[in-house]
Amino acid sequence: MRLALVIPNYNHSDAMSATLERLAPLGLPVFVINDGSNDHTRHVLQQLAQQYTWVTLLHHPYNRGKGAAVMTGLRAAYSAGFTHGLQVDADGQHNLDDIPAMIALARANPEAVISGLPQYDASIPKGRLYGRYITHFWVWVETLSFDIQDSMCGFRIYPLAATEALFQEECLGERMDFDIEVLVRLFWRRTPVLHLPTRVIYPEGGISHFQGLQDNLRISWLHTRLFFGMLKRLPRLLSHRPEHHWASIGERGSYWGIRLLAASYRLGGHWLCRAIMYPVIGYFFLTGSAARQASQQFLNKVLAQDPKHPQLQPKVHWYHSFKHFIQFGNAALDRIDAWCQRSGMEQVDFPERQSLLDRLNSGKGAILLASHLGNPELCRAISVNQRKVTVNVLVMTANAANFNRVLKQLNPDSDLNLIHINELDPSTSVMLADKVAAGELVVIAADRTPAGNQSRITMAPFFDDEAAFPQGPFILAGLLDCPVYLMFCLKEEGRYRVFVEPFADSLKLPRKERASGIEQAVKRYASRLEHYARRQPMQWFNFFDFWHQHKTADDRSQDRHTHE
Repeated sequence: MRLALVIPNYNHSDAMSATLERLAPLGLPVFVINDGSNDHTRHVLQQLAQQYTWVTLLHHPYNRGKGAAVMTGLRAAYSAGFTHGLQVDADGQHNLDDIPAMIALARANPEAVISGLPQYDASIPKGRLYGRYITHFWVWVETLSFDIQDSMCGFRIYPLAATEALFQEECLGERMDFDIEVLVRLFWRRTPVLHLPTRVIYPEGGISHFQGLQDNLRISWLHTRLFFGMLKRLPRLLSHRPEHHWASIGERGSYWGIRLLAASYRLGGHWLCRAIMYPVIGYFFLTGSAARQASQQFLNKVLAQDPKHPQLQPKVHWYHSFKHFIQFGNAALDRIDAWCQRSGMEQVDFPERQSLLDRLNSGKGAILLASHLGNPELCRAISVNQRKVTVNVLVMTANAANFNRVLKQLNPDSDLNLIHINELDPSTSVMLADKVAAGELVVIAADRTPAGNQSRITMAPFFDDEAAFPQGPFILAGLLDCPVYLMFCLKEEGRYRVFVEPFADSLKLPRKERASGIEQAVKRYASRLEHYARRQPMQWFNFFDFWHQHKTADDRSQDRHTHE
C-alpha cells in the first residue's frame, strides 16, 4: 500500500504549520490544496511547501469548495502512483494520533474506505450535532444499510482506484455535500466502509466554512437526489446482502439508534420515541429479508413443537413476524425505562431472588448466564437489597464504551457496566475474577457463537434440531470457580418476571472430565433456553439463522443445493 495525505485548505493559515509539524514523523508525502485562499494564506502555504520537501502544493485559482479540493488532491495522488489517500482537515479538528491505527486498518482492508467515527466533546455546536443525526438517517435510507455510521467526517482513507473510477463516471458535489455523496456512491459500487472511533474537537476561535443556509440547502438537495438514486438501484441493493456472522449484522447502527432513542426519550418521553421507532421498525421489516426469514423460521419451529401455541394461531403469517419486530422495539423502550429508573421494583416480579441474595450477602459475586431472550438488560432488578450491586454485562460488540456513555447520560447513578470482549482470553478471566471476588455480578449471554472462533462450539438439541452454542461462557465459569445461575427476564401480562435458577455451584472440573462436563452444561443451558423461548416466542431477539450460524457461506450454499 502506497499512502499519501490530502489536506484541503481555504484561509487556514494559523493551524497549518502545526498540522504539518505533527505529520512530519509519519514520513508520508502530503498534497496540500490551496482552494483559492487569500494572499496571506497562499504565502504561508508556499513557505511551508519550501520548508517541507515532502509537501506538494496545488492551487485552485478561485475558491471551488472543500469537495473540489479533496478531489484535486486524491486525483493528483492517484496520478503520482499512490494507492490510497488519507483526507485530513486543515483546521486542527482531527486527532492525528489516530492515523497509525487508520493505516493499519487500511492495510488489513485495502479495498475499503476507512472513515473516522467522531467522538465529540462539548465544543461541537449543537446545531451541527443535530444536523448530523438527520443526515445519518437519510444515509441509512439511501444505502438500505447501517454500514455507514457517519458520512460527514472528513478524516478518512480512500482506495484511490475506486475513487478515480467514481470521479470519471459521476459528477459529485464540490462543497460540503462532497463527504456525504462520495461515501454513499462508493457504497453503491460495493466498496466496503469501515469506521474507527476518533476524537474530534472544534478549536476555540477556529474558522468554519460551513455556510448554514447554502450548505444545508445543498445537502437537502443531495439527499433528494440520492433517495431517488436509491430507488433506481433498489433491486440491486436488496439483492446484494452478503451473509454475515451475527456479530456483524445484529448490532449495526445500534449505537446511533440508541443515541437517537435516548435523545427522543429525554425530549418527549414514550410518545416521541414511538413516533420515531415504529416507522424505523417498519423500514427494517420491509428491507430486512434475512431477519424476516429468521423470525418466521423460529416461530415455525415453536409452532411445530407446540401446534396449539396461543400466540401463533392458526399458522405463522407475515403479521406474526411484524409483531415479533414490534416486540423488539417495545423491549428497547422498557430497557431505557429501566436505565432511567422509571420502572421500579414494583413492576418486576422476582420470586427466586432469595437464593441470589444469600450469595450476595456473603460478599462474593457470581456468574449469571443470560441470553437474547426477553430483556436481560433489566439487570438493575437484581439490586434488591439495601446496598448497591455492580452488574457487569459482557458484550461481543465494539460499542460497549459508547453504550456506557449513553447509560451515564440517561442515569449518572447506573451500576450497569457493559464490557466489550472479542474473546474470552486469560486477561479477561483475571479481570472478571477480581470483580467476582469484590462481590460483583457478571452477566454473559450464552446463546451466540463468537466470530472467528468456530472451533469452540457445542452442538446441542434446540427445538428438534441441532444448533451451535458457545463453550466460552462455560469455560469462563469454570476458570472463575464460582456459583453459576441462569437468568431469564420475560414480560408477561404487562409485567416483567425475572427467573433465576441455580445452575452449578462451580463448573471447575478435572482435566479429564472438562470436555464432557462442558458439553453437558451447554446442553442443559440449551434445554432451559428452549423452555423459556417456547413460553414467550415473540421475545426471542436473535434475528438471524440461529441453527446455521456456525456454518460457512459454502456450507449454506451446499445445504440449499441439497434441499433443492
